[in-house]
Amino acid sequence: MTHNAPLSSRSLGHLGPLAEPHQRVLTTAQLRAHGVTAAELSARCRPGGPWSQLLPHVYLLHPGPPTSEERLHGALRYAAREPAPGVPVQPTGRHAYRPPYPGAVLTGLAALALYGFTGTPPLADLEHVDVLVPRQRRLRSTGYVRVLRTADLPTPATVTGLPVAPVPRALADAVAELRDGAAVRRLLTEAVRGGHCEPAAVVRELTDAKLLGLPHVVDAVDSLVAEGRAIAESRLYRMVREHGLPDPLWNVELRLPGGPRLGALDAYWPDQAVAVELDTRARHGHAEGGPDEESEWSRHARKREHLERLGITVVHLTPRKLRDAMEQQAAVVRTALMAADDREPAAYVVVLPR
Repeated sequence: MTHNAPLSSRSLGHLGPLAEPHQRVLTTAQLRAHGVTAAELSARCRPGGPWSQLLPHVYLLHPGPPTSEERLHGALRYAAREPAPGVPVQPTGRHAYRPPYPGAVLTGLAALALYGFTGTPPLADLEHVDVLVPRQRRLRSTGYVRVLRTADLPTPATVTGLPVAPVPRALADAVAELRDGAAVRRLLTEAVRGGHCEPAAVVRELTDAKLLGLPHVVDAVDSLVAEGRAIAESRLYRMVREHGLPDPLWNVELRLPGGPRLGALDAYWPDQAVAVELDTRARHGHAEGGPDEESEWSRHARKREHLERLGITVVHLTPRKLRDAMEQQAAVVRTALMAADDREPAAYVVVLPR
């Protein structure tokens, strides 16, 4: 058989036109399951042949270079765990469900590009495709695939049929390879402005990756936290305006007459003694659940308890709640305002601009 000879019906003829990217990139084991012998595979991958080897044990089933999508599928084919011997290969027909890639998740710049980030290079221009695999896997980086081992493989999102790390994890893996502070700042800012995630989630991932000791990352995170607070405040203003709440006093600080300060608030309705506090803390450099974070939570809890002992109702809102359930949060604030007549009058406090 020459390398241009068609395959037998026992091999790939039953698949029909290979229209989908995952059909055009298969592993040695998958080809063998379709009846392609080692001799046939070798013949078709000769120079000038209709197929080519994309990565070790991964083949491109058409002539010419791979598309961006095929490169991604190829990286996942290389990194995914092969089915155990005797387990049938999942069908790859035209109407078949897109095959999963067990134990392999796209991350880094490739993942961000799939999410639609404009601050990343186009997929076709990426020199490397980063793939997360479990730490115990014995798998080396090769070709354009960079293997990143992790003790905790994240639950992926599905983007264009591909398993992709959540945005905060993809950001951390991308930042780990970047040395340009401006590029890092652009990516972090786009993540928040684009509504992909909240600053706290990004900072947690950067902390876990031990990246907050890098000056260019710290500077970018400072900008990220400021950006996140500005966006959260804008959502709070919009909630009050669009849901018909009475105008509060914005960004104030309370204190007892001639006494200590009681703390800063993002919004305060003095007639009803109702306050809103935004939780935009990014736990900068704090390990989640660590002593620094516990101390910070305790301080905020003490502040809230003190205000409530004085008869002031504190509504605690997070940026995510304002983003995903603004109407519900407006109802919570409205209920607190309406309940003011049923409560004992609050202690007199001095309201100062923050």
